[in-house]
Amino acid sequence: MTDTAITIREAQAADADGMAAVHVQSWRSTYPGLIPNTFLVNLSEPSASARWRSVAESRGPGQGAFVAVDTGGLVAPAGSVVGIASFGARRATVDGFGGEVHALYLLDEAKGLGVGRRLMAAMAERLMADGVRSAGLWCLRDNPSRWFYERLGGVRVAERPIRFAGTQLMEIAYGWRDLAPLARLSAGPEVR
Repeated sequence: MTDTAITIREAQAADADGMAAVHVQSWRSTYPGLIPNTFLVNLSEPSASARWRSVAESRGPGQGAFVAVDTGGLVAPAGSVVGIASFGARRATVDGFGGEVHALYLLDEAKGLGVGRRLMAAMAERLMADGVRSAGLWCLRDNPSRWFYERLGGVRVAERPIRFAGTQLMEIAYGWRDLAPLARLSAGPEVR
């Protein structure tokens, strides 16, 4: 295929519905057996859309959101959001990290194409541009995609129990004490 690419750009309020679809589909494909199915079935794209619209509109130093948009119909209809990422201030204390990756979700069809790597790199670049040199993230210990963070240089720095949807779960924190190597990953080729 020629002239097909997945483009990473800042999220806009108009992306909210696409961001919500990625969020809901990603959770439903990633978390069965980890999170109660009733919770996954009851996820609402309209509710998620309102949340993602707010995230997309909340821009400021050290915070924001990016989308991966399939501009040529590679894995979804042209113009579709196929990946989302958000970042900002630390929500949970992990000493030594200035920022936090709040979310990274991809459609299954977009996995393995470098989209997640490019979204992580875009967040690292933005955080660094805003003077934040380190960041962490929390993910479920049993998330089958968590190894992705280790491949990007994330180091396990903490673990904690959480209660979510009536279930006791364990989360792992990954951290990057220096975001520069992660930011350099954006220099990879465009997805074609």
